[in-house]
Amino acid sequence: MKKYRNRTLIITFAVLVISVFTTAYVFRNESKDFKLQKNLDIFYSLVRELNAFYVDELKPDELFQETIDDMLNELDPYTTYYPESEIDDFAFMTTGKYGGIGSLIRKNGDYTVLTQIYKGFPADISGLKAGDILKQINGESLKGLAAEGVSEKLKGEPDTEMTLLIERQGEEMEKKVIRKRITIPPVPYFGMINNETGYIRFTNFTQDCSADVREALLSLLQEQGAKKIILDVRSNPGGLLTEAVEIVNFFVGPGHEVVSTKGRVERYDHTYKTTRQAVDENVPLVVLINRSTASAAEILAGAIQDLDRGVIVGQRSYGKGLVQISRPLSYNATLKITTAKYYIPSGRCIQAIDFSNRNEDGSVGYIPDSLTSEFETLNGRIVKDGGGISPDYIVEADQLSPLSTELYIRSLIFDFATNFYWDNQEIAGPGSFKINDETYHEFENFLGERDFTYESATESALERLTAVAKREKYYASNEALFEQLSQSLDHNLNKDLMLFRDEITRLLEDEIIGRYYYEEGVIKHSLDQDKQLEKALEVINNETLYAATLQGTSGMLSRK
Repeated sequence: MKKYRNRTLIITFAVLVISVFTTAYVFRNESKDFKLQKNLDIFYSLVRELNAFYVDELKPDELFQETIDDMLNELDPYTTYYPESEIDDFAFMTTGKYGGIGSLIRKNGDYTVLTQIYKGFPADISGLKAGDILKQINGESLKGLAAEGVSEKLKGEPDTEMTLLIERQGEEMEKKVIRKRITIPPVPYFGMINNETGYIRFTNFTQDCSADVREALLSLLQEQGAKKIILDVRSNPGGLLTEAVEIVNFFVGPGHEVVSTKGRVERYDHTYKTTRQAVDENVPLVVLINRSTASAAEILAGAIQDLDRGVIVGQRSYGKGLVQISRPLSYNATLKITTAKYYIPSGRCIQAIDFSNRNEDGSVGYIPDSLTSEFETLNGRIVKDGGGISPDYIVEADQLSPLSTELYIRSLIFDFATNFYWDNQEIAGPGSFKINDETYHEFENFLGERDFTYESATESALERLTAVAKREKYYASNEALFEQLSQSLDHNLNKDLMLFRDEITRLLEDEIIGRYYYEEGVIKHSLDQDKQLEKALEVINNETLYAATLQGTSGMLSRK
């Protein structure tokens, strides 16, 4: 009887405990749902009152767009709302396709100018050129319209015609253009760098981009005799995760994990493995990355590194280890929402910024080195999480001088190239064309005609320091010192044009080459003076160094 009572008490106690925890769980859920409903009700009633009584008429679309954007900005920069009016932009991000003319534009004074023409697309077929100023579309003036507004007017249903009024070298003319379905090629260039090494520039992980990479790889290996491959994903912002898995599979056989995703909602957790035979499992491979290599491009580079399938060269990548999916909303809107983090084969997540733990002022910071963890590649090499993909060989890119930066930002390089194009019917091809002394002197004269002047960052800082010194009454007693600093830091434009001639020449050559040979020509021409590519060739051409790197016995990282 006593045992029975004890068992009854135990069961009763267990039921009570379970009831308490169940009630608490339900209460927490109800509390959470109640708070959500409460705040939605408050928001709705607030907007209703504003709409009824605010002194000026509200613009609901603009007001709600700003409200939604501000709310999502508190989460992370990748969770984004797309109203129906921007659904074409979202589709372009995932597919690389849109209805338009195949060009890039930017604002230039009151109007918008064409800055790049894609080969074989409607803008090219209609005879439009970089440097043409867009003044009207179907008789409607574009004066004062932002570049985004002009872009929207250029887009439209494929096979619809429009008439553009352009200004070219001071002369106005009309051009009829028929919009087409535009697909920006994810592989703008591939070719042989030398007798044995093939090169592929890969710029975006859009839908079915792996087919283009595969085609380029097969062409290099089977038709052009490549025995080594350099895959360049520098400045590739990423895109579709599944396409990264496909491309890794070109170099790695079936059954290897490439990436896994883990989030709060289990149904979005998934492990992605290679499933097919590789195109070539043994061809020596180097992947080039930089600070703008992100997302799916980092999955590709990280998986190649973790599986010790190839050597990584360049700069530390961006560090985007978050996964997004799209969810349909009312009225044809879409929400792109972060649902998970991804983990590459070693088990590391390379997310560099911790959006979940903000500072008191709302800012976010990079994950400190003290909080990163070590992982191992297939061969036991040490790699770390929390900060992008660190290359096996670090090669920093050259930084432009303040003068070159000013010339580029102010479109003086661009405008000179436009004039050069119309003054010269043809030039030597990529890799052969050079800016000679005569052309560079013409550029110097061009800057004089534009009354170009610039101030270095050092001079600007000295001006601010002088102003502060005068305000705090330290200047008078140190006037001679300030004057000496001013004279020693004062730059001379002609002197700087000679000092930085090499980098200015490279900028001019690239811009001019693009007018004749499009994006493909610019890429091919730029390879001759590419320090990161030079290092990639050094590694891949040295069998001992290449093998030692993958085994972790090559010594310290190389820095140039």
